[in-house]
Amino acid sequence: MIRVLLADDQTLVRAGFRSILSDEDDLDVVGEAGDGAAAVTLARELRPDVVLMDIRMPGLDGLEATRRIAGDPRLDAVKVIILTTFDLDDYVYGALRAGAGGFLVKDTEPAELIHAVRVVARGDALIAPSITRRLISEFAGRVKRPDPAPELNALTEREREVLTLVAGGLSNDEIAARLVLSPATAKTHVSRIMTKLRARDRAQLVVTAYEAGVITPGWLSDGQR
Repeated sequence: MIRVLLADDQTLVRAGFRSILSDEDDLDVVGEAGDGAAAVTLARELRPDVVLMDIRMPGLDGLEATRRIAGDPRLDAVKVIILTTFDLDDYVYGALRAGAGGFLVKDTEPAELIHAVRVVARGDALIAPSITRRLISEFAGRVKRPDPAPELNALTEREREVLTLVAGGLSNDEIAARLVLSPATAKTHVSRIMTKLRARDRAQLVVTAYEAGVITPGWLSDGQR
């Protein structure tokens, strides 16, 4: 059972998400928060698998709430999906840097919302890779990049290759097909990279890859997948 916490300042939005998710046998909405501070408190109390986090909320916003959840060692297993709208795209890159496992637009289809929760809960892939690549590609070029993590030097040539594909939004199965590996081997490579780079999840690997210059914005278009 995947336990979900809803964080949105609009009661009707939360009710809509609850209705969609509660119809699924493997999803359980365990709590609701109307602002970022409440989301952090409930995350610590309930330890959900996934938090659906609105980015704009009164008081503590979703970005800072995500940062606090991601920075709490007790909440390592909690994944955050940021809910945004296209006019808030500037927040996306910051949200991923803060520790979000992915993001969705608020007008997403119910089936995509359900799929997203399941995918992020298992830590298998980013949300909507094509959208993720497009937005990160655009905004990665706007931010000042910190010095590359020295941990990158610990990666093998194969691991750096896998890292570039993760950053391109590819799933383990897609990476396996691209590199002619078994899915299990691809998953092992990703796990080792996350350990070496001390990454919380795949989203953090994407951010690290862009910031370190391992991958450049726009290098992998949808047509090259």
